[in-house]
Amino acid sequence: MEDTSNRMLIDDFVFYLQVEKNCSKHTIDNYLLDIDDFLKHMKENNIEEFLTVTYHTVRHYLTTLYDKQYARTSIARRISALRSLYRFLLREGKVNENPFAATHIPKIGKRLPTFMYEQEVEQLFSSFDEENVLDQRDKAILELLYSSGLRVSECCQLKLEDIDFSIGTVFVIGKGKKERYVPVGSYALDALQNYIDDARTQLIGKSKTGPHPALFLNFRGGPLTDRSVREILKKRIEKASLTMHMSPHKLRHTFATHLLNNGADLRVVQELLGHSHLSSTQIYTHVTKDRLKDVYMKHHPRA
Repeated sequence: MEDTSNRMLIDDFVFYLQVEKNCSKHTIDNYLLDIDDFLKHMKENNIEEFLTVTYHTVRHYLTTLYDKQYARTSIARRISALRSLYRFLLREGKVNENPFAATHIPKIGKRLPTFMYEQEVEQLFSSFDEENVLDQRDKAILELLYSSGLRVSECCQLKLEDIDFSIGTVFVIGKGKKERYVPVGSYALDALQNYIDDARTQLIGKSKTGPHPALFLNFRGGPLTDRSVREILKKRIEKASLTMHMSPHKLRHTFATHLLNNGADLRVVQELLGHSHLSSTQIYTHVTKDRLKDVYMKHHPRA
Protein backbone atom coordinates (compact mmCIF):
# COMPACT_ATOMS: atom_id res chain seq x y z
CA MET A 1 0.00 0.00 0.00
CA GLU A 2 2.79 2.37 1.01
CA ASP A 3 4.76 1.54 -2.16
CA THR A 4 1.67 2.35 -4.25
CA SER A 5 1.32 5.66 -2.42
CA ASN A 6 4.95 6.53 -3.13
CA ARG A 7 4.54 5.63 -6.79
CA MET A 8 1.51 7.90 -7.11
CA LEU A 9 3.51 10.78 -5.65
CA ILE A 10 6.36 10.05 -8.08
CA ASP A 11 3.89 10.04 -10.98
CA ASP A 12 2.63 13.46 -9.85
CA PHE A 13 6.22 14.69 -9.67
CA VAL A 14 6.93 13.44 -13.21
CA PHE A 15 3.82 15.24 -14.47
CA TYR A 16 5.08 18.42 -12.78
CA LEU A 17 8.50 18.04 -14.46
CA GLN A 18 6.89 17.51 -17.85
CA VAL A 19 4.23 20.23 -17.74
CA GLU A 20 5.55 22.96 -15.45
CA LYS A 21 9.31 22.54 -15.82
CA ASN A 22 9.38 21.39 -19.46
CA CYS A 23 12.12 18.88 -18.61
CA SER A 24 13.46 16.59 -21.32
CA LYS A 25 12.87 12.83 -21.25
CA HIS A 26 16.57 12.34 -20.53
CA THR A 27 16.40 14.61 -17.46
CA ILE A 28 13.24 12.92 -16.15
CA ASP A 29 14.76 9.45 -16.64
CA ASN A 30 17.77 10.50 -14.56
CA TYR A 31 15.48 11.85 -11.82
CA LEU A 32 13.63 8.54 -11.71
CA LEU A 33 16.85 6.52 -11.49
CA ASP A 34 17.98 8.60 -8.51
CA ILE A 35 14.59 8.40 -6.79
CA ASP A 36 14.42 4.62 -7.29
CA ASP A 37 17.85 4.26 -5.72
CA PHE A 38 16.63 6.19 -2.66
CA LEU A 39 13.47 4.06 -2.51
CA LYS A 40 15.65 0.94 -2.27
CA HIS A 41 17.51 2.52 0.63
CA MET A 42 14.19 3.32 2.33
CA LYS A 43 13.00 -0.27 1.90
CA GLU A 44 16.27 -1.69 3.29
CA ASN A 45 15.80 0.46 6.38
CA ASN A 46 12.07 -0.23 6.84
CA ILE A 47 11.02 3.30 5.89
CA GLU A 48 7.72 3.03 4.06
CA GLU A 49 6.70 6.57 3.13
CA PHE A 50 8.36 9.76 1.91
CA LEU A 51 6.57 11.50 4.81
CA THR A 52 8.58 9.59 7.43
CA VAL A 53 12.01 10.32 5.94
CA THR A 54 14.11 12.49 8.30
CA TYR A 55 17.38 14.36 8.07
CA HIS A 56 18.98 11.40 9.90
CA THR A 57 17.71 9.11 7.08
CA VAL A 58 19.30 11.37 4.52
CA ARG A 59 22.65 11.45 6.35
CA HIS A 60 22.66 7.65 6.56
CA TYR A 61 21.84 7.38 2.84
CA LEU A 62 24.68 9.73 1.89
CA THR A 63 27.08 7.81 4.12
CA THR A 64 26.26 4.61 2.21
CA LEU A 65 26.94 6.38 -1.09
CA TYR A 66 30.34 7.59 0.13
CA ASP A 67 31.12 4.11 1.49
CA LYS A 68 30.38 2.68 -1.96
CA GLN A 69 32.82 5.28 -3.36
CA TYR A 70 30.32 7.00 -5.61
CA ALA A 71 31.74 9.94 -7.54
CA ARG A 72 31.00 13.40 -6.18
CA THR A 73 29.11 14.22 -9.35
CA SER A 74 26.80 11.21 -8.83
CA ILE A 75 26.14 12.12 -5.20
CA ALA A 76 25.48 15.74 -6.10
CA ARG A 77 23.01 14.66 -8.78
CA ARG A 78 21.12 12.42 -6.35
CA ILE A 79 20.88 15.19 -3.76
CA SER A 80 19.64 17.62 -6.38
CA ALA A 81 16.99 15.20 -7.68
CA LEU A 82 15.69 14.26 -4.23
CA ARG A 83 15.75 17.86 -3.04
CA SER A 84 13.57 18.77 -6.05
CA LEU A 85 11.20 15.88 -5.31
CA TYR A 86 10.74 16.96 -1.69
CA ARG A 87 10.38 20.60 -2.68
CA PHE A 88 7.49 19.54 -4.89
CA LEU A 89 5.95 17.29 -2.19
CA LEU A 90 6.21 20.12 0.34
CA ARG A 91 4.47 22.48 -2.05
CA GLU A 92 1.69 19.96 -2.55
CA GLY A 93 1.28 19.42 1.20
CA LYS A 94 2.33 15.74 1.04
CA VAL A 95 5.22 16.16 3.51
CA ASN A 96 5.88 18.52 6.39
CA GLU A 97 9.53 19.30 5.64
CA ASN A 98 12.23 18.84 3.05
CA PRO A 99 14.89 16.62 4.71
CA PHE A 100 17.28 17.33 1.82
CA ALA A 101 17.03 21.12 2.16
CA ALA A 102 20.00 21.47 4.52
CA THR A 103 22.08 18.76 2.87
CA HIS A 104 25.48 19.92 1.67
CA ILE A 105 26.13 19.21 -2.01
CA PRO A 106 29.75 18.09 -2.47
CA LYS A 107 31.85 20.67 -4.25
CA ILE A 108 32.66 19.62 -7.79
CA GLY A 109 35.65 21.04 -9.57
CA LYS A 110 34.78 22.42 -12.99
CA ARG A 111 36.31 20.42 -15.79
CA LEU A 112 37.57 22.51 -18.65
CA PRO A 113 35.86 21.65 -21.93
CA THR A 114 38.05 19.84 -24.42
CA PHE A 115 38.04 21.03 -28.01
CA MET A 116 39.63 20.49 -31.40
CA TYR A 117 42.28 22.74 -32.90
CA GLU A 118 41.49 24.35 -36.25
CA GLN A 119 44.01 22.11 -38.05
CA GLU A 120 42.27 19.04 -36.63
CA VAL A 121 38.90 20.32 -37.81
CA GLU A 122 40.30 20.78 -41.32
CA GLN A 123 41.78 17.27 -41.24
CA LEU A 124 38.42 15.83 -40.16
CA PHE A 125 36.46 17.53 -42.94
CA SER A 126 38.96 16.64 -45.64
CA SER A 127 38.43 12.90 -45.04
CA PHE A 128 34.99 12.64 -46.71
CA ASP A 129 34.22 11.06 -50.09
CA GLU A 130 31.91 13.59 -51.77
CA GLU A 131 30.43 10.91 -54.05
CA ASN A 132 29.46 8.49 -51.26
CA VAL A 133 25.87 8.73 -49.99
CA LEU A 134 26.63 8.20 -46.30
CA ASP A 135 29.72 10.41 -46.49
CA GLN A 136 27.55 13.22 -47.84
CA ARG A 137 25.17 12.78 -44.91
CA ASP A 138 27.93 12.49 -42.31
CA LYS A 139 29.72 15.57 -43.59
CA ALA A 140 26.47 17.56 -43.48
CA ILE A 141 25.92 16.49 -39.84
CA LEU A 142 29.44 17.34 -38.70
CA GLU A 143 29.58 20.63 -40.60
CA LEU A 144 26.26 21.61 -39.02
CA LEU A 145 27.37 20.67 -35.49
CA TYR A 146 30.60 22.63 -35.83
CA SER A 147 28.97 25.57 -37.60
CA SER A 148 26.04 26.02 -35.20
CA GLY A 149 27.09 24.46 -31.88
CA LEU A 150 23.89 22.39 -31.71
CA ARG A 151 23.44 19.66 -29.12
CA VAL A 152 23.26 16.23 -30.75
CA SER A 153 19.63 15.85 -29.57
CA GLU A 154 18.75 19.16 -31.24
CA CYS A 155 20.44 18.04 -34.44
CA CYS A 156 18.52 14.74 -34.56
CA GLN A 157 15.19 16.52 -33.98
CA LEU A 158 15.61 18.80 -37.00
CA LYS A 159 13.12 18.58 -39.84
CA LEU A 160 13.77 19.50 -43.44
CA GLU A 161 11.76 22.73 -43.14
CA ASP A 162 13.85 23.90 -40.16
CA ILE A 163 16.70 24.88 -42.49
CA ASP A 164 16.27 28.30 -44.13
CA PHE A 165 18.83 28.50 -46.92
CA SER A 166 17.72 32.00 -47.97
CA ILE A 167 18.94 33.64 -44.75
CA GLY A 168 21.27 30.87 -43.54
CA THR A 169 19.63 29.87 -40.27
CA VAL A 170 18.32 26.76 -38.56
CA PHE A 171 15.27 26.69 -36.27
CA VAL A 172 16.06 24.76 -33.08
CA ILE A 173 13.95 23.51 -30.18
CA GLY A 174 16.37 23.18 -27.27
CA LYS A 175 16.25 22.26 -23.59
CA GLY A 176 12.98 23.10 -21.87
CA LYS A 177 11.39 23.35 -25.34
CA LYS A 178 12.98 26.78 -25.79
CA GLU A 179 13.07 27.90 -29.39
CA ARG A 180 15.92 29.75 -31.08
CA TYR A 181 17.27 30.55 -34.52
CA VAL A 182 20.95 29.79 -35.07
CA PRO A 183 23.08 31.06 -37.98
CA VAL A 184 24.68 28.42 -40.19
CA GLY A 185 27.94 29.03 -42.06
CA SER A 186 28.44 28.72 -45.80
CA TYR A 187 30.44 25.45 -45.60
CA ALA A 188 27.65 23.80 -43.61
CA LEU A 189 24.93 25.17 -45.92
CA ASP A 190 26.76 23.80 -48.97
CA ALA A 191 27.15 20.39 -47.30
CA LEU A 192 23.48 20.38 -46.29
CA GLN A 193 22.32 21.34 -49.79
CA ASN A 194 24.47 18.62 -51.34
CA TYR A 195 23.11 16.05 -48.87
CA ILE A 196 19.46 17.06 -49.39
CA ASP A 197 19.69 17.12 -53.20
CA ASP A 198 21.51 13.81 -53.53
CA ALA A 199 22.04 11.51 -50.51
CA ARG A 200 18.79 12.24 -48.66
CA THR A 201 16.76 11.57 -51.79
CA GLN A 202 18.48 8.20 -52.17
CA LEU A 203 17.96 7.34 -48.48
CA ILE A 204 14.23 8.18 -48.72
CA GLY A 205 14.00 5.63 -51.53
CA LYS A 206 15.07 2.90 -49.08
CA SER A 207 12.25 3.60 -46.62
CA LYS A 208 9.41 1.05 -46.49
CA THR A 209 7.05 3.48 -44.76
CA GLY A 210 7.42 6.48 -47.06
CA PRO A 211 9.35 9.75 -46.66
CA HIS A 212 10.19 10.77 -43.09
CA PRO A 213 10.19 14.49 -42.19
CA ALA A 214 13.48 14.20 -40.24
CA LEU A 215 16.38 16.07 -41.84
CA PHE A 216 18.95 13.36 -41.18
CA LEU A 217 18.09 9.79 -42.14
CA ASN A 218 19.72 6.41 -41.52
CA PHE A 219 20.59 3.92 -44.24
CA ARG A 220 17.03 2.51 -44.07
CA GLY A 221 15.44 5.91 -44.64
CA GLY A 222 14.32 6.34 -41.02
CA PRO A 223 15.28 9.09 -38.55
CA LEU A 224 18.83 9.13 -37.21
CA THR A 225 19.23 8.74 -33.42
CA ASP A 226 21.63 10.43 -30.96
CA ARG A 227 23.50 7.17 -30.56
CA SER A 228 23.93 6.80 -34.32
CA VAL A 229 25.47 10.27 -34.58
CA ARG A 230 27.96 9.37 -31.83
CA GLU A 231 28.95 6.22 -33.73
CA ILE A 232 29.27 8.18 -36.97
CA LEU A 233 31.61 10.67 -35.33
CA LYS A 234 33.71 7.90 -33.80
CA LYS A 235 34.19 6.28 -37.23
CA ARG A 236 34.96 9.61 -38.88
CA ILE A 237 37.70 10.33 -36.33
CA GLU A 238 39.27 6.94 -37.06
CA LYS A 239 39.10 7.49 -40.81
CA ALA A 240 40.70 10.93 -40.50
CA SER A 241 43.53 9.30 -38.49
CA LEU A 242 42.95 11.60 -35.55
CA THR A 243 44.00 10.19 -32.17
CA MET A 244 41.50 11.65 -29.73
CA HIS A 245 38.33 10.84 -27.88
CA MET A 246 35.51 12.48 -29.81
CA SER A 247 31.86 13.19 -29.11
CA PRO A 248 29.24 15.48 -30.65
CA HIS A 249 29.50 17.63 -27.53
CA LYS A 250 33.21 18.15 -28.22
CA LEU A 251 32.23 19.78 -31.52
CA ARG A 252 29.91 22.04 -29.51
CA HIS A 253 32.85 22.92 -27.23
CA THR A 254 34.98 23.54 -30.33
CA PHE A 255 32.33 25.83 -31.83
CA ALA A 256 32.22 27.99 -28.68
CA THR A 257 35.98 28.04 -28.13
CA HIS A 258 36.81 29.02 -31.71
CA LEU A 259 34.24 31.84 -31.63
CA LEU A 260 35.69 33.27 -28.41
CA ASN A 261 39.27 32.82 -29.62
CA ASN A 262 38.40 34.94 -32.64
CA GLY A 263 36.83 37.76 -30.64
CA ALA A 264 33.15 36.84 -30.29
CA ASP A 265 31.21 38.38 -27.40
CA LEU A 266 30.42 35.98 -24.56
CA ARG A 267 26.74 36.93 -24.51
CA VAL A 268 26.43 36.22 -28.23
CA VAL A 269 27.96 32.78 -27.72
CA GLN A 270 25.53 32.20 -24.82
CA GLU A 271 22.61 32.97 -27.14
CA LEU A 272 23.95 30.73 -29.91
CA LEU A 273 24.47 27.80 -27.53
CA GLY A 274 21.00 28.22 -26.01
CA HIS A 275 22.32 28.57 -22.46
CA SER A 276 19.81 29.98 -19.98
CA HIS A 277 22.56 31.38 -17.73
CA LEU A 278 25.79 33.13 -18.62
CA SER A 279 27.60 31.05 -15.99
CA SER A 280 27.15 27.99 -18.25
CA THR A 281 29.01 29.79 -21.04
CA GLN A 282 31.73 31.32 -18.87
CA ILE A 283 33.58 28.01 -18.56
CA TYR A 284 34.85 28.58 -22.11
CA THR A 285 36.66 31.75 -21.01
CA HIS A 286 39.10 29.56 -19.05
CA VAL A 287 40.12 27.93 -22.31
CA THR A 288 40.51 31.22 -24.16
CA LYS A 289 42.55 32.69 -21.29
CA ASP A 290 45.29 30.17 -22.10
CA ARG A 291 45.37 31.50 -25.63
CA LEU A 292 45.46 35.11 -24.42
CA LYS A 293 48.42 34.33 -22.17
CA ASP A 294 50.18 32.58 -25.05
CA VAL A 295 49.67 35.61 -27.32
CA TYR A 296 50.86 37.94 -24.54
CA MET A 297 54.02 35.93 -23.89
CA LYS A 298 54.87 35.84 -27.60
CA HIS A 299 54.22 39.47 -28.45
CA HIS A 300 54.71 41.70 -25.40
CA PRO A 301 58.24 43.16 -25.43
CA ARG A 302 58.69 42.73 -21.68
CA ALA A 303 56.67 39.55 -21.13
